[in-house]
Amino acid sequence: MKKKIILAGGTGFTGEYFKRRFEELGYEVLIISRGEPHITWGNKVKIQQALEGSELLINLAGKSVNCRYHEKNKKEILNSRTETTNLLGELVASCQKPPKLWVNSSTATIYRHAEDRPMTEVDGEIGEGFSVNVATAWEEAFFSHQLEATRQVALRIAIVLGDSGGVMVPYSNLAKFGLGGQQGNGKQMFSWIHIEDLFQMILYVMDNEHLTGIFNSAAPNPITNREFTAAVRKAYNRKIGLPAAKWMLEIGTFVLRTETELLLKSRWVIPERFEKEGFAFKYATIDEALEQIAR
Repeated sequence: MKKKIILAGGTGFTGEYFKRRFEELGYEVLIISRGEPHITWGNKVKIQQALEGSELLINLAGKSVNCRYHEKNKKEILNSRTETTNLLGELVASCQKPPKLWVNSSTATIYRHAEDRPMTEVDGEIGEGFSVNVATAWEEAFFSHQLEATRQVALRIAIVLGDSGGVMVPYSNLAKFGLGGQQGNGKQMFSWIHIEDLFQMILYVMDNEHLTGIFNSAAPNPITNREFTAAVRKAYNRKIGLPAAKWMLEIGTFVLRTETELLLKSRWVIPERFEKEGFAFKYATIDEALEQIAR
């Protein structure tokens, strides 16, 4: 009988990658999502049955932040994270044989706009504003469930890069059409992680049973937006990339129904805990990551 992995919110870019990789390792992967053919959030009985005896629960559920932050979307962004996390906590607590490990997604956006120094798990400063409030409420919901038989780890995930979706689709398209220059002044820090390293982090946490609490999931070599866009152009063999001033981004994000914060916030995040534990990155530099993605 195959060991079970439960992926909550597992139908997006990251979830689909995780599903494929876990199945390659011989696991049975069950997905909880909003619609068929997966287990739906409204079916508590099936969710609990899935959780029973599972090796790992990964919760990635949450409405995409790639939208305008009006009141309706803000409410949905918050509730889609806290309500699903609380539901999972209640059902895990009611299991006779609960998951051995629960990894809950969080976000590196929880830290303040940082151009002066990097943020670690120990000395990182929590920021202000809507996105930070969502992140802190999400973590509070997760850690409010004190589970004796289930180890809990929250991953503050940086921007995930991979070859099958996510942010690399718009960035690569901009580069290909000569529009892949710096955004704003280009000085904002860009913390990122290759999706395979994110997957390996979860395997690492599974294998090292002493690990609990909060971890920064980011590559050890963050770069500026200017350096990142230059690296993307290099990866796709484009010498020219027109820059986009802040006022241009304001217009563009309004038309595309998203927010400039996603591009202009300086996320300078270091994976200090993973590095101290000895985790080995496959894609430690942006050139290594983009070489694989572009290929």
